[in-house]
Amino acid sequence: MSEPRRSTWPNAALFAVTCASTFGTWLAQESAGSLEDRAVDALAYAVSVMLILSAHELGHFFMARHHGVDTSWPFFIPIPFGFGTMGAVIRLRGRIPTRDALVDIGAAGPLAGLLVCVPLWVAGLSLSPTVSAPNLADGLPGDSSLWHLVSRWGEATGDGPAMQVFGDNLLGLGLQRLLKGPLPPGTELSAHPVLVASWLGFLVTMLNLLPVGQLDGGHLTYAWFGPRALTIGRAVAALLLVAALVFSASWLAWCLVVTLVVKFRHPPVADEQAPLSASRKWVCAISFALLALTFMPTPLRFVPVPPP
Repeated sequence: MSEPRRSTWPNAALFAVTCASTFGTWLAQESAGSLEDRAVDALAYAVSVMLILSAHELGHFFMARHHGVDTSWPFFIPIPFGFGTMGAVIRLRGRIPTRDALVDIGAAGPLAGLLVCVPLWVAGLSLSPTVSAPNLADGLPGDSSLWHLVSRWGEATGDGPAMQVFGDNLLGLGLQRLLKGPLPPGTELSAHPVLVASWLGFLVTMLNLLPVGQLDGGHLTYAWFGPRALTIGRAVAALLLVAALVFSASWLAWCLVVTLVVKFRHPPVADEQAPLSASRKWVCAISFALLALTFMPTPLRFVPVPPP
């Protein structure tokens, strides 16, 4: 008896709604310029975000199908605020056969996403003008860190306008320096929508490559280290607490997500005895190098804008 065909309407509907939410959130948050100009910017942002997320999830999807693992089409997650989306997921319905297959499936998403994200970042850099900006330097512990927030508990905070500052990573900053050179003192890039979308792509890549549980990075550590991946995941969660204390309190939220939602255990592959091949170890090493290159100590912060 053949297996009943599963409907893809929920996937298509969520894709359409996420297209609308990414477009709508940008349009709602952007107030400068005419409606036509804002709509063009919103479209550029939405298309760029959906291309990056689609590449990431389809990388997982096609590699899983290549290895004979039954999987769903991507489920995109729309939200009506912020960046307009919380990313996308696929469901692996079948058991992954070998450690090599686990690496292929786990690494395919981040690698495919970056293949789209990096050219968009380069395009976004070329479209982003240099503008005057206040001093955006951050201290250590950072202004957004738990240490800083707790030490200033109860103090009055300013209610004036604030500038949204996107965190740097080595890959993005290196490309910026290569293409634009060092920015003059007192200036910053005014991020074009395509640059914001590709920054979000870097963030999604970084978070997914964390070597915890069933995140993409967790797949790689389990394939390489087996049950010892449990210890690695717990150590990473502890490091996230340190990052929350020193860099940004937002890491506390992600620590709770990986501890309570993702968790640390990883299901075994069907053939636990088959060793991981040398070529897949290289894929793991490259993927973790990309984690280091995309890591943002302080992903996002808000800096008060001084009065004119």
